[in-house]
Amino acid sequence: MENVSSANMNSGNQIDKSTLVVKRKPFSGMQKLFAIVAMVFVLIVVVTGLLSRKSASAHLTETTDRAAVPLVNVISIAPSKSTPELILPGTTQSFIEAPIYARTNGYLKKWYFDIGAHVRKGQLLADIETPELDQQLKQAQQDLSTAKQNEELAYTTAVRWRRLINDDAVSKQEAEQYESDYKAKRFTTSSASANVDRLLQLQSFENVYAPFDGVITARNTDIGSLIDSGSGGPKELFHMASVSRLRIYVSVPEAESAVVRLGAPVELTLDEYPNRTFQGSIVRTSDAIDQTTRTLNVEIDIDNAKDEIKTGAYVLAHFKATNAKDQAAGPLTVPANAVLFRSEGLRTAVVRDSKAQLVPITIGRDFGSTLEVTSGLSKGDKIILNPSDSLTSGTLVRIAPEHREGGK
Repeated sequence: MENVSSANMNSGNQIDKSTLVVKRKPFSGMQKLFAIVAMVFVLIVVVTGLLSRKSASAHLTETTDRAAVPLVNVISIAPSKSTPELILPGTTQSFIEAPIYARTNGYLKKWYFDIGAHVRKGQLLADIETPELDQQLKQAQQDLSTAKQNEELAYTTAVRWRRLINDDAVSKQEAEQYESDYKAKRFTTSSASANVDRLLQLQSFENVYAPFDGVITARNTDIGSLIDSGSGGPKELFHMASVSRLRIYVSVPEAESAVVRLGAPVELTLDEYPNRTFQGSIVRTSDAIDQTTRTLNVEIDIDNAKDEIKTGAYVLAHFKATNAKDQAAGPLTVPANAVLFRSEGLRTAVVRDSKAQLVPITIGRDFGSTLEVTSGLSKGDKIILNPSDSLTSGTLVRIAPEHREGGK
C-alpha cells in the first residue's frame, strides 16, 4: 500500500519541464551602477599594478646602469698659493776646522782639554817635554858665548893692528888679514845667535795653544805618548773646529739653479728641531755647473752663536723663488695618489664630459705628498684621486662631491 501511495505522489508532483517558463526581473539602476564601479575598480587595480611593475623595472634598470658606472673622487687643480720653493739636502760644516800637530819632538807631559771643550784663542792645550831639545839649546847657547868671545878678541886685535899701520910698524896686508878675521868671527857669532833663536822657537812649541776660538772635536794623544814634529807622518794631537758660524754646501740641480741669488735668505730645517726653522744666507757659489753631477755648488752660512746646530748635521735648505713671475703664480701640483704608472709613461685621469681621459704628464719637483706638474694639465682640470689600475680612456664615471686643491 505504501509503495502504491508513494508512486502516486511522485507522479502527482512531477512537473512538465517543457511547459515551465522562467520569468526574470530586469536589473535596477543601483545594480548597474554597482557593476560599473566594480569594473572600474578592477581596471584601476590592474592598470596600477602594471604601471608599478613598469616603474620598478625602470628604476631597477636605472639603478643597475648607475651601479655599472664607477663613482670617483676628483679635485680641481690650481696654482699653489704659497711661494714656490726648492728643498734640497745639505750637511753642516764648521766655518774653520784644523788638525793640530806638534812642531817639536818629545813626550806629552800634560793635556788640559778633552773633546767637547770650548776654548778661546791662545789657551794652552798641552805641554810637551823635550829633553833633547833642551840639551841642544844649552849647547847652542855655549857656542854663542864662545863665538862672542872670539869676536871680541878678533875686534881687539884688528883695532890694534889698525893703529900700528898708522905708525908704519906693520904691513897693511897683515892688518887687513886681522880685519877679515874679525868680520869672520862676527858672522860666526851671528850664526850662533840665529841657531839659539831657532832652538828657542822650537822650545816654545813645547806648549800647544789653541789657534782660534772653537771646540775640541778630537783628542788623539795622552800623557807619555811619543810626539813627532810635523804634519806628514805623525798623527794629530787635537782636532779643533770653529762652530760659532757654520757653512752648508748644497748641490742645486742645473735646471733649478735660477733660484740661487747671492745674499738671498734661505730657511733651514733639521730633524732634531721639527717645529723650528733657522735663517741662513747664500754667500757664494761655484759659478759653474759640475759636469759629472750637473749641479751648482752653493754655500750657505748660518749663525750658530748658541751652539744649537752640530757640525755634520743633516739639514734641508728651502730655496724661495726670487723673481716676481715665479712668486705671482705657483706651480700646478697634484697629489701623489693621482698619478698612474703605465708602461707608456706617467698618466693622470682627468674627467671630461663625464668620461675619464688618461692624460700624459711631466713631473717637475717632488714635494712628497704632492708632485709638481710641468706639462699635460691646465688650471681647473678635474683629476681623479686613487684611480683604478684598470681605468681606461673613455670610461663613463660619476663624480662624488668635489674637493678643492689649492696647490701645495
